Amino acid sequence: MSDLIDDPREGENAPEFSVTELSGAIKRMIEGEFSHVRIKGEIGRVSFPRSGHIYLDLKDDRSVIAGVMWKGVAARVSTRPEEGMEVVATGRLTTFPGQSKYQLVIEDLKPAGVGALMAMLEKRKAMLQAEGLFAQELKKPLPYLPEIIGVVTSPSGAVIRDILHRLRDRFPRKVLLWPVAVQGEQCAKQVANAIDGFNQMTPGGSMPRPDLIIVARGGGSIEDLWGFNEEVVARAAAKSDIPLISAVGHETDTTLIDFVSDKRAPTPTAAAEIAVPVRLELLAWIEEQGARLTRGLEQGLRQRDQRLRDVARALPRAENLLQTPRQRLDAASDALPRALQAGVQTRRVVLFEKSGSLRASSLTRLIETRRQALGRRSDRLTPVGLQRDITRRREKVADLSRRLADAGTRQVQTLKDRLTGLDRMRETLSYTATLDRGYAVVRGDGAVVKSTEAARQANALEIQFADGRLTVGQDGTPTPPPPVAPKSTPKPAAKPKPKKPASPEQGSLF
Repeated sequence: MSDLIDDPREGENAPEFSVTELSGAIKRMIEGEFSHVRIKGEIGRVSFPRSGHIYLDLKDDRSVIAGVMWKGVAARVSTRPEEGMEVVATGRLTTFPGQSKYQLVIEDLKPAGVGALMAMLEKRKAMLQAEGLFAQELKKPLPYLPEIIGVVTSPSGAVIRDILHRLRDRFPRKVLLWPVAVQGEQCAKQVANAIDGFNQMTPGGSMPRPDLIIVARGGGSIEDLWGFNEEVVARAAAKSDIPLISAVGHETDTTLIDFVSDKRAPTPTAAAEIAVPVRLELLAWIEEQGARLTRGLEQGLRQRDQRLRDVARALPRAENLLQTPRQRLDAASDALPRALQAGVQTRRVVLFEKSGSLRASSLTRLIETRRQALGRRSDRLTPVGLQRDITRRREKVADLSRRLADAGTRQVQTLKDRLTGLDRMRETLSYTATLDRGYAVVRGDGAVVKSTEAARQANALEIQFADGRLTVGQDGTPTPPPPVAPKSTPKPAAKPKPKKPASPEQGSLF
């Protein structure tokens, strides 16, 4: 055995395979052995590319198998894969030679039991609740008596017959049926399209828009009712502008559409009872209200008739009320002819008096007087007079303009003279004018000297006169001390000098 192992020529007769040939052989072997398998596991990574295919991982506590679901299969599978869902996948194993890996081509995907479905349902319910689709303020009120009711259900089941029978017994209404599959792969998509289709109808059109929608289905297992737990159905019901009643399953069955609908009915028959009132009860109520109205009107009329009779007995008779006005009318009718004759006679006298002064000569004189007055006034309205008036007013305006210019010139000259006087006063009160009178300003080392002690301590003194400045002691020559007055001679009191206004360079003046 060792000789065979050590012999380098051993195995030289074995056939040689290319990489493609070996990969093809492995692919045929795996697909032949595992052409149909069912795998139970938990969905790990899920990817939904734009191509429509679905790529996912199936895993347990120790291993992972890659899976792919082609676009056609993904469209008809009722369960949308979600991460963490426990499922049973049916398909075939194959290899991907480009990466030396194997994968499961999934042909069917179902949840692994009721527990997986309930877990997925709770997760989806929590997501929709977080988005606010279950909020009570979004619920729309149902119409009291809808004219048209849209029903989304199977056309061949007992549900539509129960709804129509119940509506016919309570209050017959027009019903529009939108046939859908109530279970299976196409259920969710068809129900969502039916709700959207009813909402897109035009009110009052050839196919009138319903006032109320009922989504109904009979009872069944959770797998049978799963189409009404799909997210697309819940979102379509929440988006509906038409009030919607959900009647899916029996009283104990609960689906996602029940939480987003405006009203939940325990059964389809109960949905019909919620949709319309009882016609006979309405008729009885109307008859009762009519009877109450009739009794109320009769009682009101009787009360008003009795009140009118009571008031009429307290009133006086009409003949007594009309006696005095009749006598007054008779007296006035007797006096009316005499009053008319007297009024006509009086107005006739006044007319004769007025007509006596209306002679032709008087009218002629009056007209001539008015004509002369009009001529005098028309003389004043000639262009010559108006031109003279315009000239006079123009001269007046020119005179006012000249006077205004003179007043402005005088005011400017007055202000200029005042400014000149103020400038002279400034020059007079300045310390430079004081220097012209024989005073001087002494500075020591650049500072103004105000005492003899400061003058002794300065290295050099600068004296400013009216015509210039002089420096003393700049070359080191000591300044002679000031003369000392004799003690025996009393010093006369100095006369107070008038105070000068402060200047920018105030100092000692000599």
